[in-house]
Amino acid sequence: MEVIDYIIRRHSMVMELFWEHMYLIVVAVGIAVAVGVFLGIIITYNRTLANGVLVVCQVLMTIPSIAMLGLLLPFFGIGFTTGMLALVLYSLLPIVRNTHSGIIEIDKAIIEAATGMGMSEWRKLTKIKLPLALPVIMAGIRTATVMVVGIGAIASYIGAGGLGQLIFNGISRTSPPMIITGAIFISIIAVGFDLLLGWGERRLHVAGRE
Repeated sequence: MEVIDYIIRRHSMVMELFWEHMYLIVVAVGIAVAVGVFLGIIITYNRTLANGVLVVCQVLMTIPSIAMLGLLLPFFGIGFTTGMLALVLYSLLPIVRNTHSGIIEIDKAIIEAATGMGMSEWRKLTKIKLPLALPVIMAGIRTATVMVVGIGAIASYIGAGGLGQLIFNGISRTSPPMIITGAIFISIIAVGFDLLLGWGERRLHVAGRE
């Protein structure tokens, strides 16, 4: 089969692009988690701010990926940084929304009991709110990660690296093996992250019930 032959012949290049793609996703999602969870926590204290932040995140997610890259190019140029920032922006909505939802949906009686015990807001956040909301937050991280694995392929169009290079080069050279190889390995990454994060999400649910 042509695809298998291509993978065998170009194994080193394919694996290099595979790890570039993995690095791009891990860095982007890592930054998105830090920013998204922080924003999700902050907006639980102000409903007006929550509505505004969530609307902005929704608008960012509706911008076509090529347009998003085009908007960032004048500021950050061609390369990894622009692609990574685009993925961070696309990742924010599910993480911010799930962090916000996970915290505000905690039983108010639990929060009131903690207040009655004299716990500070910081202790309530770190000891009660975040641990109870963690399974919901993990679900948002899982959704964001799987989503940006595919979008990350488009980031290679502006020199961010990754498996998208195989797809774009395959299209320009009319080479189905290159296109299929890129698509297969992108799918492997997406399924791998989905299974791993799904397992983590289930473990958190089990731990929360114990």
